Amino acid sequence: MRRVIVLGIDPGSRRCGYGVVARDGGRLRVLESGVLVPGERPVAERLGLLLDGLELLVGRARPDEVAVEQGFSGASPRAALVLGQARGVALAVAARAGLPVHEYAPSAVKLAFTGSGRAGKDQMMRTAQALLGVAATLSDEADAIALAVCHLARRPFAVPATTARATAARALSRLRPARRDHRSAH
Repeated sequence: MRRVIVLGIDPGSRRCGYGVVARDGGRLRVLESGVLVPGERPVAERLGLLLDGLELLVGRARPDEVAVEQGFSGASPRAALVLGQARGVALAVAARAGLPVHEYAPSAVKLAFTGSGRAGKDQMMRTAQALLGVAATLSDEADAIALAVCHLARRPFAVPATTARATAARALSRLRPARRDHRSAH
């Protein structure tokens, strides 16, 4: 079994957790993890900073695949909208890099990582420490690591990441921008 690197992203516009986890055979190892914190800025600026940070991370970590948390409906409409925008940035960064993206519900990630679909933030952080030796300072970091681990646990072994990446690259190459010349419409 070859080495596979997965980038887990716990999207948020104020705090975006990330965890880069490698599987070598049956062994898991966290290569890098942390939280991007754009600070108290207007939403557009925060999203731009997330875009820059995630693109740098993908370039540095060179993951084979990306796992992103799905949005949840318990948030207020405004919070859900901003979360959706942050998710969009994460998905766009992965698509630009030609990486396959896999999305997981928060309860599925918690279940795969801790054994309980209702695990709290503290339990997620304790599990990251116990399983992988990562002392996450924020729950966003532990959640992102858990996303990567969840994906590696569910990932089919038969599909090489290079095949998935080539398929994504072919799909992107077929996209052509639609353009109309409105100057001659009159």
